[in-house]
Amino acid sequence: MSILSAVVAPRRRAIGPALVETGSDRAEGITLADLTPGQAVRVLEVSSQDDPAAARRLSDLGFVPGAEVRMVRRAPLADPVVFRVAGYEIALRRAQARWVSVVALVS
Repeated sequence: MSILSAVVAPRRRAIGPALVETGSDRAEGITLADLTPGQAVRVLEVSSQDDPAAARRLSDLGFVPGAEVRMVRRAPLADPVVFRVAGYEIALRRAQARWVSVVALVS
């Protein structure tokens, strides 16, 4: 299986600069791979032309349009990255995180 998951204790970190959703002025091209620790976002779309089965698996794990996701932390060498979604934490490779388009929540 290409998606690793892990349950780890949550840590509190300062929220980095957030992109704000403002109707049609929404920032484009932002993915889960672009987040900073503590940043909260809302999923817009999950897609991968290279591996549609893996993209479907991400959707099954809770990365669906409208879902709130928070980046928890990165591994020491920046891969994988841990996200909190649907009440649990999951580690994704950055390549897989790029398949999930997001927009930052308004704080």
